[in-house]
Amino acid sequence: MANFFKRKTNWLNTRMGFFLLVIVLFWVKTYIAYQTEFTLGAKGSVQQFLLLINPLPATLLVFGIALYFRGRLAYWLMMIIDVLESTWIFANVLYYREFSDFLSFGIMKGSSDVGNNLGKSMAQITHLYDFFVYLDIIILIVLLVTHVIRIDARPFKRRYAFSITVLSFGLMFAEFGMANADRSGLLTRTFDNNYIVKYLGLNEYAAFNAYQTQKESATRASANASDMKSVLKYLKQNRVSPNVSYYGKEKGKNVFVIHLESFQQFLLDYKVDGKEVTPTLNKFYHNQNTLSFDNFYNQVAQGKTSDAEMMLENSLFGLPQGSAMTTYGTQNTFQAAPAILNQEAGYTTAAFHGDVPSFWNRDNTYKSWGYQYFFSSSYYTEKSGYTVGYGLKDKIFFKQSAKYIEQLPQPFYAKLITLTNHYPYELDKRNTDFPATKTGDKTVDPYVQTAHYLDQSFAEFLTYLKKAGLYKNSVIVAYGDHYGISNNHRPAIAQLLGKSKVTNFDLAQFQKVPFMIHATGLKGGINHTYGGEIDVLPTLLDLLGVKNTDTVQFGQDLLAKNRNQTVAFRNGNFVSPKYTKLGGTVYDTKTGDVLKLTTAQKKAVDQLQNHVTTELSLSDRVIYGDLLRFYKPTGFTKVDKSSFTYKYKPAMEKLAEAEKKEKTSALAKNDGKTTDYKTDAPELK
Repeated sequence: MANFFKRKTNWLNTRMGFFLLVIVLFWVKTYIAYQTEFTLGAKGSVQQFLLLINPLPATLLVFGIALYFRGRLAYWLMMIIDVLESTWIFANVLYYREFSDFLSFGIMKGSSDVGNNLGKSMAQITHLYDFFVYLDIIILIVLLVTHVIRIDARPFKRRYAFSITVLSFGLMFAEFGMANADRSGLLTRTFDNNYIVKYLGLNEYAAFNAYQTQKESATRASANASDMKSVLKYLKQNRVSPNVSYYGKEKGKNVFVIHLESFQQFLLDYKVDGKEVTPTLNKFYHNQNTLSFDNFYNQVAQGKTSDAEMMLENSLFGLPQGSAMTTYGTQNTFQAAPAILNQEAGYTTAAFHGDVPSFWNRDNTYKSWGYQYFFSSSYYTEKSGYTVGYGLKDKIFFKQSAKYIEQLPQPFYAKLITLTNHYPYELDKRNTDFPATKTGDKTVDPYVQTAHYLDQSFAEFLTYLKKAGLYKNSVIVAYGDHYGISNNHRPAIAQLLGKSKVTNFDLAQFQKVPFMIHATGLKGGINHTYGGEIDVLPTLLDLLGVKNTDTVQFGQDLLAKNRNQTVAFRNGNFVSPKYTKLGGTVYDTKTGDVLKLTTAQKKAVDQLQNHVTTELSLSDRVIYGDLLRFYKPTGFTKVDKSSFTYKYKPAMEKLAEAEKKEKTSALAKNDGKTTDYKTDAPELK
């Protein structure tokens, strides 16, 4: 036995033995931090395996640097690297605890508000056990100081050090291959930093973030106030006058924006086995007090939902790659709907979402947009069966949101983001009372079932609004954010549309999503104008009679009579009442026929294409260069992000204080009595 321990000690007394001990200890503590301090959501054997191994490649690479040096210096370097790497973990543990996200170089460099807030609360959020991340360093120092492990002064062969470097890169590429196979577009669709850490690791996240930050900084650094001239000139040339029949007709009313997740236009009035998929939304769509747009398109790219939110509330396009909310939401200056309505018309602003606040970087972006309140997962009760897919089931989400809605001082602007109708369209049997379609495509067929559940949830919410006295004094906006069924399911799409096959033109038309504006007394009807998500903000502001003539918005009021009806897609394609251009092919929008263009037609199409290219380019320039920091519209003040907190206790205290002061909430108007919310959700029975 003594000889066994002697051999073990002798092995640790070698440079390689000590190196491997350092690697194993650091690997283990990183994995423990993953499991205990971060909510990474690793599901399934592949993700769990990647979470287990992802600390190893970068650890071998970084610590392996020390092996290129001699004697005591190699040991000192390993310890210094361990301290630095451990501090990186420690800092992220604290930051994640406060902001549900990971530190970025952009935040560390330029976000004084985040830094100050974190500094003020450092004592409150630091726990004694957080210093566990330094335990291995203490152990290693004790072992060296007591000579249990002796420093190996012998030269270490460079080829061995180089082999470890090569091995680390090999493991890194293999890990990325597995990660990308499980989550395609991992680094181009960076909608949540949790995903990068979960799949690749904290060090890889830091490297990727450093690359992103450098790229963004170069663009932002070279921007100046003169860059706004071309943007303002374009907007002035393309600004349209509001429709006098509608301008200001809904002034002073509350606004509900209901985000219908992955909901496509074809679902309206669609039947399966003779049953309406969405009977409530069908009635809402055809209501005489609902303005419904049947040529309204989603214009999202890789950012999907975040692109839709960016367009809807800023009238700025999403980016050609990645998510603007994720990459630029924290640092950029915005002139968004919540801030405009609060500053110009005294609205209380709130967003509701039954998932983690970090998804799409909402917890930071919403502050930049001026949301006073953000009710996310920590505000909701979660029990077994309450969630599915990306968060709370819609019926439970709406019911639990009601207690916060009735406390909001009126008028208010409230956005509620539903989740159940999201791929992969999973719903337990006790909530499924609608037949699936029979296309044979397992991805497509349950889509109508979750859409039907969303419709039922919407019906319950409308009933609540009427009982609470909010229905008549509110504008209710309902919209679909993006497609639910991708173009990869052509045979199934053809069956849904009752066609033998679908063309590229059909698929472009399949990108239509609902957009409906309802208000008691509003002159409604089906409006056939062509538009998209970029047009929502100016339309809504004109209806509310809120001045927006000098804000930067690339959309146009959908009700304006002289508006440009060219709908730009993020890839440069477009749809207009006359022409649809997809790649190099031009279609007749009314018939779907491929056109052989005359000289006059080609000129007209080229003009439309130039319009699309210009507005996409200018919108990108605004975001990449953060140009709104140079532009101050009359009456608009830059949002002070440090004035907002989305932590439960301080936010609820702030809301209670505002409600007590204003006395305009639904709760106050009902003499402090809450309105009973009726739902048939089986989980609550």
